[in-house]
Amino acid sequence: MAPETLVALARRWAGRSRLNGWAHEFLLFGLKQAWACLFGGLMLALIVGTHLFWPKAAALARYDFLVIAAVAIQVGLLALKLERWDEALVILVFHGVGTVMEVFKTAHGSWIYPEPSLLRIGGVPLFSGFMYACIGSYIARIWRLLDFRFVRYPTVWAPWVLAVLAYLNFFTHHYGPDIRMGLFAASALLFGRTWVVFTPDRTPRRMPLLLGFVLVALFIWLAENLGTLAGAWAYPSQKDGWRMVPIGKLGAWYLLMLLSYVLVTAVHRPRRVGQARPSPCGGGGPEGRWGE
Repeated sequence: MAPETLVALARRWAGRSRLNGWAHEFLLFGLKQAWACLFGGLMLALIVGTHLFWPKAAALARYDFLVIAAVAIQVGLLALKLERWDEALVILVFHGVGTVMEVFKTAHGSWIYPEPSLLRIGGVPLFSGFMYACIGSYIARIWRLLDFRFVRYPTVWAPWVLAVLAYLNFFTHHYGPDIRMGLFAASALLFGRTWVVFTPDRTPRRMPLLLGFVLVALFIWLAENLGTLAGAWAYPSQKDGWRMVPIGKLGAWYLLMLLSYVLVTAVHRPRRVGQARPSPCGGGGPEGRWGE
């Protein structure tokens, strides 16, 4: 059955009642979320699969296989036009800043990668940078799939300042005061009045942008628990056996996710409610008004 026929049948079923309509929209929202998580989902599946089935005597180290597989996934996303080249460039930047932080943090004992590998920088196997790339890929893809628009978005430069300060704090707090509480407060002040408007099907929906940030950070934290359970990396609290990643890490992922989000805004400029998508030639649509 052709996809167009399936869509038509689904819409016909959804139109039979309000409950059907809500169920159809919720299912479509979930499918789009899952599709946006393609890179991250494949990487998690590979991490868990290799933990369970990778031969201990294999000539190729498990971590090195994950690097090769991650490169293949990224190439596939581009070849199949599931990711744009400008998005891939931004994701590459986040990959780079994530790897720099990984090298610094592992040198300070914040976490370790316990298995041997050849494709690594210091104590950091190169696949780790792709875990950061997964976050950037998700944000870039879900932005397009749900057609994000914003209500009362802050001045464009302000989120960049916040993101840079959050990134620097991951390094500087080892030598001076940890300002993350101030960063949390600043993000609440900056985005507290901002709503993201998204369209799962035909009807625009909206939610507080801060809530969206927290939910994304929560799912990253859950994925991190799965990654550490599969032995991809380990925290000091897990040296005597696996235990859940401390909930305090949720705050760190929130701040790091902000950096990824802000980097994505370099290619997906935040649009006002009522503002059209930019044309392929780079021109903008009608300005529209900020929703109040």
